[in-house]
Amino acid sequence: MDEDTNPPLSPGCPMVSRRSTLLGLVAVGGVGVMSAGGFLYAGGWLSSEKLTPVRIADRFEEVHGKHAGFRRNHAKGVCVSGYFTSNGSGTSVSKASVFRPGRTPVIGRFSLSGGKPQATDANDTIRGLGLVFALSNGEQWRTALINIPVFPDNTVQGFYDRLLASQPVPGTGQPDPQKMAEFLAKHPETARAQKIIKTHPPTSGFDDSTFNSLNAFLATNETGVTVPVRWSLVPAQPARPGNTTKPADENYLFDSLIVQLSAHPLQWNLVLTVGEPDDPTDDPTVPWPESRQKITAGTLTIDSVQTEGVGNARDVNFDPLVLPDGISPSDDPLLSARSAVYSQSFTRRSSEPKQPSAVDVSKVQQ
Repeated sequence: MDEDTNPPLSPGCPMVSRRSTLLGLVAVGGVGVMSAGGFLYAGGWLSSEKLTPVRIADRFEEVHGKHAGFRRNHAKGVCVSGYFTSNGSGTSVSKASVFRPGRTPVIGRFSLSGGKPQATDANDTIRGLGLVFALSNGEQWRTALINIPVFPDNTVQGFYDRLLASQPVPGTGQPDPQKMAEFLAKHPETARAQKIIKTHPPTSGFDDSTFNSLNAFLATNETGVTVPVRWSLVPAQPARPGNTTKPADENYLFDSLIVQLSAHPLQWNLVLTVGEPDDPTDDPTVPWPESRQKITAGTLTIDSVQTEGVGNARDVNFDPLVLPDGISPSDDPLLSARSAVYSQSFTRRSSEPKQPSAVDVSKVQQ
């Protein structure tokens, strides 16, 4: 789970739904604690016997420490902006206006997993990309992707337990082997997912990483046909092997991205993978067959990079349930969980004093 409610609307503003959220590219938050709670209740995992968003956010703080003003996961990041150019092909599966031919403004954030905002960059740390598409009809599409082919967990409890099992041990900086072995014995789905992840080693940086939605969604086109989909952002930049040695620069992944974006735009192709009736939509640990139909719906261009601050994606909640008409949630239980935990994280950090990011774009550009 990545992390992170819309700020209160001023008097006279129209009501804003989860599906039709006004963008306002300056102060974009999330979707509301009450809204997230409703999804939790509908998902059946909010009760006194089960996990709550508070408990999961507390677990992040237990494992990574509490860092005021930062996201509880994917704490280290840098903000970007650009646009998505649709070629119209996505309209075959979804009536969402983002897939009609044309250009859509985008703001986003590249990040590394973990709750420590000052952590040293490492090649094997999961890389994230959160995006907000500002659709012309006033809707938004928010999506948070990561650079691994499958998600390690398919239940909220599994994710919660893995957080503790993977907590680094002082001295080694690695998880306790016995705790991890005990966890994997209880969660064979995670053991299988980890084997798949290992067959896809990370590339050299953010620019040549493929970012995947992992969770399945439902796409409905103009004729009313609904199909399951997953999506990926595939880099137009050629992939290069990742760095296997420890770089001297503690921000080397972010610094490289900043240098590249200062010189020229970077691009990714948005690829929709269309599932078939037997493909699981409720289990992100299981990949769909490579033979599934793939639709290249357009190109994401990132042409600007900014240090996290007021007015950019620092204060965005990349809630995966903020969806445009034509895309809806699947039966994946992690979607409602992500939405609620992101909201809890946002609520905490929005009331805390803001601290400067470890990634300073201006210093790198000097």
